[in-house]
Amino acid sequence: MKKYELEAFIKSFFIFFILQLAFLAHVVWHQYNTAIKNLDNKIASEMKICSLDLQCKNYQIDFVEASNYEKEKLYKSKDKVYMLFSVPTVQGFLLQIYLDKKSYEKKIQELQLEIFKHNILYFIFIFFSSFFFAMYSLYPLRKALALNEEFIKDILHDINTPISALVINLKLLQKEFGDNKKILRAKNSIDTIVALQENLKAFLYKSKLQKEQFSLKKILEERVKYFQSLYPNISFEIDVTNAIIYTNKNSFIRIIDNILSNSCKYSQKSNAKIKIVFKGNILIIEDNGIGIENVKKLFERYYKEQSRGLGLGMHIVKKLSEELGIEIKVESEVNKGTKVFLDLGAVILS
Repeated sequence: MKKYELEAFIKSFFIFFILQLAFLAHVVWHQYNTAIKNLDNKIASEMKICSLDLQCKNYQIDFVEASNYEKEKLYKSKDKVYMLFSVPTVQGFLLQIYLDKKSYEKKIQELQLEIFKHNILYFIFIFFSSFFFAMYSLYPLRKALALNEEFIKDILHDINTPISALVINLKLLQKEFGDNKKILRAKNSIDTIVALQENLKAFLYKSKLQKEQFSLKKILEERVKYFQSLYPNISFEIDVTNAIIYTNKNSFIRIIDNILSNSCKYSQKSNAKIKIVFKGNILIIEDNGIGIENVKKLFERYYKEQSRGLGLGMHIVKKLSEELGIEIKVESEVNKGTKVFLDLGAVILS
């Protein structure tokens, strides 16, 4: 079960479970109050019978001075439950028949246990009915998401042909006219479309983990050159040794591209600067952009703090990083910038 499906399942389960549990609690409370009343009525009846023949097996007898208490009414004090009765031949005293409080509380506990046993099956039923209801409510969501993913897959398949045609024709134009600004802009636009296509593939499919060796510095220089052409107003600084990486190259490029793309998109100011440093096994990509308000939600699917983008870039970064065994951490401060830390210890050779 995917994260968003699990979240929907948990919310549906708890809403249905809590509603049913609240109803059961109301019923149990009503049962409990009714049971207490019935117990009190039973005790009162037994005490009345006891007052007639004084044959009291479960109750004790005493005489107290006459008072303003209502006779033949059940009273509860701190240490006993009792009733008062008139004694025709005795003036100034009342007959008190009572049950000590511990015995009364024991009867209450027996009632509680009986109610608990009676309702435990209802509780189990509520739990499992809530579970199946949540699973059932999840079905339309899963179906809609499956249709959506199938649609995206079909689109990806269909745009392969026009993209390939654009790439081939662009290469023919480069041979015929050489590299001029218009052709370079067209090439950058095609590269952007291809990058979006690769992101969608990474979003939908598990990466093929064919590993190969490549230079970290060379890859970073190539990607910086690409983004420099798209964002000429941003200055880039690279301080990276010629380390050798052994992992899936395409997935690693997707990680770097998505991080740099975010850094560029949200660093649109006059002194915009992106710095890439490699220390030990940690690759740090730092910008002085607008920063991230809620870093904890950064890797959630579709989460975005600006109107631009789909909210998939950093989710894909997290997904691919986990597949490659790269640990990622992000630090950010609003209006000051963001730092992304990639621990390459699991993929670095030298």
